[in-house]
Amino acid sequence: MDNSLQARLLPLRQRIDALDEQILDLLNQRARTAQEVGKVKEEFDVDGPVLKPEREAMVIRRLQALNNGPFTEQAIDAVWTQIISTCRGLESVLTVAYLGPQGSFSEQAALEHFGHAVNRVRCDSFDEVFRAVEAGQADVGMVPVENSSEGAVNRTLDLLLNSPLKVLGERSIKIHHNLMTKSGTLDGVTRVMAHPQALAQCQSWLTQHYPKLVRDAASSNGEAARIASEDPTVAAIAGDVAAQAWDLQIVAAGIQDDPQNQTRFLAVGAIETLPSDSDKTSIVLAVPNRSGAVYEMLAPLATNGVSMSRFESRPARTGQWEYYFYVDLLGHRNEPAVAQALADLKKQVAFFKVLGSYPRQ
Repeated sequence: MDNSLQARLLPLRQRIDALDEQILDLLNQRARTAQEVGKVKEEFDVDGPVLKPEREAMVIRRLQALNNGPFTEQAIDAVWTQIISTCRGLESVLTVAYLGPQGSFSEQAALEHFGHAVNRVRCDSFDEVFRAVEAGQADVGMVPVENSSEGAVNRTLDLLLNSPLKVLGERSIKIHHNLMTKSGTLDGVTRVMAHPQALAQCQSWLTQHYPKLVRDAASSNGEAARIASEDPTVAAIAGDVAAQAWDLQIVAAGIQDDPQNQTRFLAVGAIETLPSDSDKTSIVLAVPNRSGAVYEMLAPLATNGVSMSRFESRPARTGQWEYYFYVDLLGHRNEPAVAQALADLKKQVAFFKVLGSYPRQ
């Protein structure tokens, strides 16, 4: 290395080393303070969950508002989510259930939302995720609820309708699908496997480039990657993390038909989340099958100035052409306008359920 370049870099690297030492000391101070919080709770016999979604959201938003760069808001979210996760784990390690196996997008969403300092419970289905949390085998679960190109994940909607669990958070992630095999080629490959949603999100690309490959559904993209790691006749559609987890080679990257493809996940658990100053409330409604019923159902929202961010219908399976309506409202259920709108809605609909209020991402 050129001596003049080395002379310029050396003091900068020494400064980075000194700053890293300061950051490490501050992180340990933060961790010790978090432990003191736990001791105070114990002293006052506060028997509540260690996870506080509203508090964690407010911490990150405050830092994002104070930030002058060049650190990005996304970087602050990623770094402090991990810091919070580690400090939370010193008091009690959170157990998170999600659709597995290793390398699934559900795992990615769970770790982005709760951090890596968690115990992981990989489930074979969305039903198992809900059962694990309801039975106390996991503290929280993470499930996909909608995709930007394929719409609602209907099984999740059905489970939310019938489960006592509450929605306590949301996380949207960009979905980049890759075609991958053990060898890195399609020599000898006869079929491609993925979750049905992933197959649908890549159908045009597959039809154009590999129309002869048989398309088989798997319980998750991670499971498809696991199968491809053992069967040379199978190609999998999955993300980068799955390729690394199962030692697969990417044949083609970014094969999703929509380059802006995103999936929104919901965190579920038994926690009642408090207001965080920027929240959503998810509800399920049903109205009598008569003219004008849906219009009347929405009237309390307009009257109380409450905005919707999502409105989804799902057949009630009664054979009478009746529907459940899944609605996301802006605001927390404890806010006066939202509370009044919910009270008015409850009086006039045939079915009413609050799925939860939680911090907006």
